[in-house]
Amino acid sequence: MSRNWEQIRRNPVPSLLKALLEDHLDPGYAAAAHDRAAGHARPSRVGIGLWLVLGGLLAGLVLGVAYAQNIERESGTDQARNEILATVRTAEDRNDVLAATRDDVATQVEQRRIEVLADDEQGAAVLDRLARAEEAAAAAPVRGPGITVTLADPTSRPDLTDSAEKDRARSTSVILDRDLQSVVNALWAGGAEAVAINGVRVGPGVTVRQAGGAMLVDNQPVFSPYTVAAVGSPAELQTGFVVSDAYLRMSGVQQLYGVGFTITEATDLALPGASVRDVASARETGER
Repeated sequence: MSRNWEQIRRNPVPSLLKALLEDHLDPGYAAAAHDRAAGHARPSRVGIGLWLVLGGLLAGLVLGVAYAQNIERESGTDQARNEILATVRTAEDRNDVLAATRDDVATQVEQRRIEVLADDEQGAAVLDRLARAEEAAAAAPVRGPGITVTLADPTSRPDLTDSAEKDRARSTSVILDRDLQSVVNALWAGGAEAVAINGVRVGPGVTVRQAGGAMLVDNQPVFSPYTVAAVGSPAELQTGFVVSDAYLRMSGVQQLYGVGFTITEATDLALPGASVRDVASARETGER
């Protein structure tokens, strides 16, 4: 069976490209002519403009309501934040007053105790035992020469990228609680008689830890720069600290992250006593 190739229509349907190039206006003109022949009314420009105005007013109304709700929500958030801050400040002030009252009462009790027991031989022995116990518990203030080790977070460089705005609320602290712990342990091992961090005495029951972005010493917040003061022989403390793992650790952190790390000799350091927890019950087990 032979085929007449000349009679075969190679493009029975116009291609899309050909329709776009040659016939792109014809369907529209044909539809408009059909509408005129059928008597369909063309929408007036006034009607179209009216619909556009109504749509714009509706969009503006929605945006205005959303903006008003956002402003009201922000004002309520600011008010709640201010109330919380005021409550916190009031509690801090009350805590400071109670702490001062406690210290005054403790001083009066100590003076009265000395007056009662100092003139008696057995009382003097009791006072001596109490003094040794308070020294071991870091409850008594200490004053003398020593050294200070200062650690400071590096100053942050300005970052104008979008990620800086997102990460602004995150903690930028480089110095960690284990860094302070290693420094304190190295000073104890070097012969320190008493140690304090930013004026907070470090005793047997005191912890150094981080909670979020805050550094806590004995559950009290301390901030950079962190000054670790140690009372003892300055020469022995410096020698022992320089050869410790804490010194090598902080030297590496200083080189890598640019933190402040300085050791200073002090001729007179005054460290306060640590807070002493109340003992609910205790019994004597004998002399050791």
